[in-house]
Amino acid sequence: MNIQKRSSADYANLNVLIMGLGLNSGGLESARYLARCGATLTITDLQDEAALAQSLEKLRDIEGIRFVLGRHEMRDFENADMVIKNPGVRRDSPFLKAARCVETDISLFLASSPARLIAVTGSKGKSSVASAIHWGLTEARNHGLMRGKAWLGGNITVSPLSFLDELCPEDDVVLELSSWQLGDLQGKLFKPRIALLTTILPDHQNYYDSMESYMADKRIIYQRQDSADLTIVPDDVWGQSFLRETHARTLVYTENVLPAGIAGAWLSSESGVGFTRLTAHAEAFEVLPAKLHVPGRHQKKNLLAAALALLDLGLPAPFIRETLGVFPGIEHRLEFFHEAAGVRFYNDTTATIPEAVVAALEAFDAPLILVCGGADKSLDYSPLVQAASKAKALILLSGTGTDKLRNLLDKAGLSYQGPFDTLDLAVRASFLAAEAGDVMVLSPGSASFGMFKNEFNRGYQWKEAVRGYSLSMLRGQPGTS
Repeated sequence: MNIQKRSSADYANLNVLIMGLGLNSGGLESARYLARCGATLTITDLQDEAALAQSLEKLRDIEGIRFVLGRHEMRDFENADMVIKNPGVRRDSPFLKAARCVETDISLFLASSPARLIAVTGSKGKSSVASAIHWGLTEARNHGLMRGKAWLGGNITVSPLSFLDELCPEDDVVLELSSWQLGDLQGKLFKPRIALLTTILPDHQNYYDSMESYMADKRIIYQRQDSADLTIVPDDVWGQSFLRETHARTLVYTENVLPAGIAGAWLSSESGVGFTRLTAHAEAFEVLPAKLHVPGRHQKKNLLAAALALLDLGLPAPFIRETLGVFPGIEHRLEFFHEAAGVRFYNDTTATIPEAVVAALEAFDAPLILVCGGADKSLDYSPLVQAASKAKALILLSGTGTDKLRNLLDKAGLSYQGPFDTLDLAVRASFLAAEAGDVMVLSPGSASFGMFKNEFNRGYQWKEAVRGYSLSMLRGQPGTS
């Protein structure tokens, strides 16, 4: 059974197996949605009841779910009418090979959604771009420029199944999609009105056997588009390949002035004002102000990409300029969350590749204390090392990636503190290195597994540890963890 357009009634009485309940809403919302549709549910996860307690608590109001936790049983996959997989489960899993039909929360959503779809993917910046588009579409409706409602979901930890039942044809849905989520949509009903690709960098090379296999999943975002749709791409090597392949209309965004004959957007080198040209020979006009709430030129480039999407959806340039100028940014992406003793603290936990740390280092003029390190994803840490001299102090968290990073730092003769196996110790070392006027940033450049449940948990723990240590200092009792 390959899902095309369906209604909730099509799932009634199906025997559905959910593989991977997890903690980030995909499995949870699949269970809640399919239970409302009348399906018979089994949930299986390699984690045990204690690890999944948060999600299990949210399912207590649903009767009749069978749970198989701490293991998978092959017969469950063989007997299921449909298996709903977690994006992190490898598609070559022998359990999935035994299944008759494999779907995800995203494919279930696409099969029933009546709304217009804007899809965003990339290696870095996709959450910021998706959130900025959603911000602009929401503000447009607040100002009476559009009808319906704007929604945001996907890899940003909000399953679109959580709002599917509320959608109408006048709504817009912005989906942030990871490479894994896109890979699971091969052959499914997926044709976004706008497909936007952010910066592409090496990532997840512990999961994919090459960059090309990683990119094969990314390319799915525009494979079913046609001339009624739009593909927005960065002006780089990967972006050029996307331009050649897509059948949709195209727009390019870049940091450099686009030559006449190319439609898209760019940043002025001096003021950082964003300009656009929507047709090959049209006059350029402004869509971004010089000053934004979010720090960093890379974030300005992200908002430039969002501006192109909003323009193509019919919003006027002056409105976009004003609206994106006050976009507040999002949690976990260079998120300013605390200030103490003249030191400003930022949470950039979703910087999970070295190049994202470089962007964080370049985003500030103030002296910067960098907290980084974590688990390895088979990535090259040399870009981080080359930029690390910009940091006033370098504080390392423990992890397999940190071991690789330390070897490179030692060879480069760069000093660091740690690695520390708790955030409390890392925060204490960071405070001791800080002075008024400094900026302190958690920007790991690595995966979170090992010390944390996930990257978001790492960000929450970082903010809690900073605030806790700051409070102890105010009380005259600095932490001694």
